[in-house]
Amino acid sequence: MLSQKARYALRALFVLGAHKGDAPVMIAEIAERANVPRKFLEQILLEMKRRGIVHSHRGKHGGYTLGRAPKDIAFAEVLRVIDGPLALSPCASRTAYRKCDDCEDETTCAIRKVLLAVRDATAGILERRTLADAIADERPAKTRRRAN
Repeated sequence: MLSQKARYALRALFVLGAHKGDAPVMIAEIAERANVPRKFLEQILLEMKRRGIVHSHRGKHGGYTLGRAPKDIAFAEVLRVIDGPLALSPCASRTAYRKCDDCEDETTCAIRKVLLAVRDATAGILERRTLADAIADERPAKTRRRAN
C-alpha cells in the first residue's frame, strides 16, 4: 500500500515539476500548494535531496527545484526512496533481497513465484510512469474543473 508519506512526496514533486521558471520554490509554498504539513515535508525533501531528486538552494530567495527533468524522474524511484522496495516480500525484491526465514526452497516456492510476477508488473508500470506524465495528466483535469 502506498504510504501517506509517498503521496506527500509525489504531490510536492508535482508542484516543483509544474513550476514555471528557474527560481527555487520556497518550502512554505510547496507545502501549501501540495497540501502537505510543512514539518513533514522538510523530512521528505531532505530524503529526496540525498538521492538527487531535488536540489535545495539557500538564502533569501532559496527553496527547492527538481534535481532532474520531470521526464527523468520515475514513480518507482520516488517510491523506493520514500517507502523502500516495491516487492511485497524480501524474497521477491531486487533492491533488498533476503530469503524468507521460513522458506524451505525458494526455487519451488509458489508464493515467491506469484510475488515475483506482481513485483515485475508493478515495477514495469512504475518505472515507465514519470513525473512529466503525471503533470501532463493532471493539467487537463484542473482545466476541466475550472470550466465547470
